[in-house]
Amino acid sequence: MKKTTDYIKVASYEGKIGEIKKVLLLYSGGLDTSVMLKWIQDQYKCQVVTLTADLGQQHDDLRVIKQKALKFGAKEAIVLDLEEEFAKEYIAKGIKANASYQGDYHLSTPMGRAVLGKNAVKLAKKYGCDAIAHGCTGKGNDQVRLDGYILTHDPKMKILAPVREWAMDRNEEIKYAEMHGIPIPASVDVPYSDDDNMWGITWEGGEITDPSLIVPVEKFLTTYTLPENAPDKAELLKLGFKEGLPISINGEKLSLAKLIKKLNQIVGKHGVGTFHILEDRLVGLKNRGVYEHPAAHVIVEAHKNLEKYVSTRQLNELKEQMDIKWGYLCYGALWFDPSMEAINAFNDQVNEKVTGEVTVKLFKGQATVVAIESPYALAFASFNNAEGYDFNTNTSAGFIEIYSLQMKLASQVGKKTEKV
Repeated sequence: MKKTTDYIKVASYEGKIGEIKKVLLLYSGGLDTSVMLKWIQDQYKCQVVTLTADLGQQHDDLRVIKQKALKFGAKEAIVLDLEEEFAKEYIAKGIKANASYQGDYHLSTPMGRAVLGKNAVKLAKKYGCDAIAHGCTGKGNDQVRLDGYILTHDPKMKILAPVREWAMDRNEEIKYAEMHGIPIPASVDVPYSDDDNMWGITWEGGEITDPSLIVPVEKFLTTYTLPENAPDKAELLKLGFKEGLPISINGEKLSLAKLIKKLNQIVGKHGVGTFHILEDRLVGLKNRGVYEHPAAHVIVEAHKNLEKYVSTRQLNELKEQMDIKWGYLCYGALWFDPSMEAINAFNDQVNEKVTGEVTVKLFKGQATVVAIESPYALAFASFNNAEGYDFNTNTSAGFIEIYSLQMKLASQVGKKTEKV
């Protein structure tokens, strides 16, 4: 293990030994934060208060995490209920933006970091902490998100990122934990780590890191059913939407947070919502992650189809471009940038008519939108004359003649040029 002094702190916001008296540690109970709770006390000789955010985790036991923090030296261990705030103020914006990044990664961790960074500053001030510490690595995206969001809400706050300082790899961290009797959820044989909230569980480590290897998902995807073990009978699910947000499951109205948590159970039973994504990190490295988000995937697919049904082609094309930009800004640690605020205002207007009911078929890892109803639906094509609107087929031939005019002219000009 490298000495702490091998890491040179060049940013003005990085806390230094001797200057920090009390630290708020963002504590998940995973490998990194479990090790650093002990390490910060030894290296910085300061008090540590832990903050564990309740974001509707799908498999973490927050009570156990709190007790673990107190056992290993935390002066206080705070579990902060952020479920409703996370759902209403962050996930809701993601749903309206059809949240995704470079595929079917629905951005659970990036949104979670935004709400965590904001509330960490509030708690640090409340408990008299002069620094905030987190377990992000020097190669990852989360260091950019958390550092940036903390400084956005308090430019004077000091930040500690011990993983950047100590230069231990995963195996060395595991040995450090074993040496100090710290229980951790990872081992040399099972080196996987995750970030967990109601919108998704993101997995990394072990074979996941190397794209040339096949990931043994059966070793860690134990919260829900694997597609091959899912029921042999399909299930139809009806999601009700109002102004772009899901409000009911099969007619039962629920708050957004409760709806997402219930939907995770229903959809997870069918092995839906797990994807292997190769993505571009902010720091320029390629990264593969395994993302497990049952409810998020079904909600985004349902919303996307309903939104398409009630919007014009031009609006749909523009919305697709804006959704890509929104995803990149969210992933790229710019949640509080004015450009996000502007896109969210655009999305609110687009979603004023995204109301209706979407039926989704769940079967063996697949979620297929099979029916859509909306009072704002635009005209659809059928093979009879009972659509309920006046469509004059006599005008179709004239439309075709005008519509194809430039294509015909270009073809004729090309043929004349060939003859010359």
